[in-house]
Amino acid sequence: MTRIPATLIAGDGIGPEIMDATLAALDALDAPFEWESAVAGMGGVTAAGDPLPQATLDSIRKNRLALKGPLETPVGGGYRSSNVRLREEFKLYANVRPVKTLIPGGRYDNIDLVLLRENNEGLYMGYEHFIPIDGDPHAVAIATGVNTRQGARHILEYAFEYAISHGRKKVTVVHKANIMKALTGIFLETARQMYEEKYKGKILMDEVIIDACAMKLVMNPWQFDTLVTTNLFG
Repeated sequence: MTRIPATLIAGDGIGPEIMDATLAALDALDAPFEWESAVAGMGGVTAAGDPLPQATLDSIRKNRLALKGPLETPVGGGYRSSNVRLREEFKLYANVRPVKTLIPGGRYDNIDLVLLRENNEGLYMGYEHFIPIDGDPHAVAIATGVNTRQGARHILEYAFEYAISHGRKKVTVVHKANIMKALTGIFLETARQMYEEKYKGKILMDEVIIDACAMKLVMNPWQFDTLVTTNLFG
């Protein structure tokens, strides 16, 4: 059997424990991976003085495949999230999260939906700064969100194509364009344009405000099929 090289990042906290279980499951399936261990997050700081060492980036580039556990990010200071840096470094714009009932008989039985989250834009980019006033260096905190039409088209095209190729029936665009009219309005506008130009007749599309979406996911998740949204909302 041909072995497939892959980078293995066990992660921080519970990472090594859940990674052991993951590897045991893969071994039981005779998965043909040849693991190359690397570090990131706090493990990277401890081992190399960098939460995302160059050796780790080089390993991922070489293998083109990585399995990563959770990484620790300091709260309120310290180094920038290694997860965010990885997404930016490798242009990982599509975060695909399937949600499916595994054990039947509970309150939320027969759930089968997919959430597709844009990974590199929006309010979750970490573009922040302080404005000093009267000797207080942190008197005002400002965070900047950036959405581009190109970025929106990338994730929306991925979502529509994913849904069609996987035999799904509907794509729901989740937004907050009623308040954030520019930042998420461009996302919704682009979705409407793309649907009319390319996907109408191939699949259904609807749209929902993020607040209502959160409520509906709790009350009646079965109404959803494939959801696509911006970074923070995802």
